[in-house]
Amino acid sequence: MDFNEYLYIIRSDLYRFCGSMKISQMIRCLFSNEGGSYKYVFWMRTCNYTRNSGILRYTLYPLARHLLLHYTFKLGISVPFLADIGSGFYIGHYGGIIVSPFSKIGKNCNLSHGVTIGQSNRGKNKGYPVVGNNVYIGPGAKIIGRVVIGDNVAIGANCVVTKDVPDNAVVVGVPGRVISFDGVNGHEKVGQKSA
Repeated sequence: MDFNEYLYIIRSDLYRFCGSMKISQMIRCLFSNEGGSYKYVFWMRTCNYTRNSGILRYTLYPLARHLLLHYTFKLGISVPFLADIGSGFYIGHYGGIIVSPFSKIGKNCNLSHGVTIGQSNRGKNKGYPVVGNNVYIGPGAKIIGRVVIGDNVAIGANCVVTKDVPDNAVVVGVPGRVISFDGVNGHEKVGQKSA
């Protein structure tokens, strides 16, 4: 990842959080009480960028790792910086969020509190989830094992997904089942911008 890509990603994440890509807004979010989940995402992205970036690896990377660890414990979010996550990543409410480092998440994904995106260690679904673009994952939802979540999918609160989900599906229940193909039609992302 080069600096321009890094800058685009952190600004697209900011846009999803507050509807602005201005550096002044980023500074406000990073140094005020209102930017909790954005602070976490910012330091996660910064760790990913600086870990292999020449002198930054020895200067900014240790600070970024320290701050990411601080926000991991403070906010109850565990999304490793090595996870493959597209631009426009948004965490609506922090607390109890766990993502496997080998999971893949597409662009403009919304995570709510209590979400787990984790691996399965055995059985036919042994492996890690792949989440598409423009996916809303409701509070308490669990996506476990080698499953593929399509684009524009809405996963309801407390849903447990252990099977592949096609594009534009709305999934609810335990185990998760498709109830419609209305997908993420806007009401799940009220107030949030698309990057």
